[in-house]
Amino acid sequence: MKEDVSLGIKYMLFASLMFAFMGASAKELSDSVSSVEVVFFRNLFGVAIILFSVYRKPLVQEGGKPLLLIFRGMAGFIALLMFFYNIAEISLAEAMTFSKTSTIFTAVFAYIFVKEKLGFKGWLGVFIGFIGILFITKFDGSTLEKTDWLGILSGVGAALAYTSIRELRKYYDSRAIVLSFMGIGTIGPLLLMLVAEFYSPSTLDFMLETFVMPSGKDWFFIILLGVFATYAQIYMTKAYSCAKAGIIGTISYANIAFSIILGMFLGDAFPDIWIILGILLIVISGFLVSLKKD
Repeated sequence: MKEDVSLGIKYMLFASLMFAFMGASAKELSDSVSSVEVVFFRNLFGVAIILFSVYRKPLVQEGGKPLLLIFRGMAGFIALLMFFYNIAEISLAEAMTFSKTSTIFTAVFAYIFVKEKLGFKGWLGVFIGFIGILFITKFDGSTLEKTDWLGILSGVGAALAYTSIRELRKYYDSRAIVLSFMGIGTIGPLLLMLVAEFYSPSTLDFMLETFVMPSGKDWFFIILLGVFATYAQIYMTKAYSCAKAGIIGTISYANIAFSIILGMFLGDAFPDIWIILGILLIVISGFLVSLKKD
């Protein structure tokens, strides 16, 4: 496809807005259903769409890396559990910013595991990103809150998933890679909710919660969650096909600004100065790390 930077930016801005609305829908659902259940419905919707796509156009792929495919699915699923838990527990903007730290960790993992060069700007971006994380978590050298740990680990999990895609895309149709993630993300919550009927310690409430039948209003937000997530994925893919990854990756941080605005409508306080500084540092970090992709 011919490069069209202007169109790519428009697509990514729309995708970022859709991701923010997806987060807002999940936050609304958190009042009545657990984050584990939110993960289940979010992925169930995606599985249905991917399976329909495979029915219309069967997979054509070499295959041969089933363990790595399962690893990608598990890493993405665990990251999603932590991400949606944080959406329920902290401000939407903070939860989205933690998810954006995946760019920092992906750069490091790609350097370690697939030998991608990082360069001075990339390493500077990684360093600035970690400083940004310290600001957001307000780490004082003593301890971190549970949501801080889960936020950081959600970034790590997503980064491991993204790094594995670099190898998997050589062997699998992209739909098979997405299906591995969404399939595990549908079956996993069912198993976890079953276990939670017998064992559900408060320390593991981000992954062990019982099933609660959604009410009429909940079904509305579940549908919105699926629609917003689907359109976000579609237009993000379109954006990356229109322009360089460095440009599109930088524009994707508009998601944080949209999340601040939507979060305030949902009752979140405006971020304090330390969180704002942390967000700015992570955006700068993402920009510097993205430069290597051009």
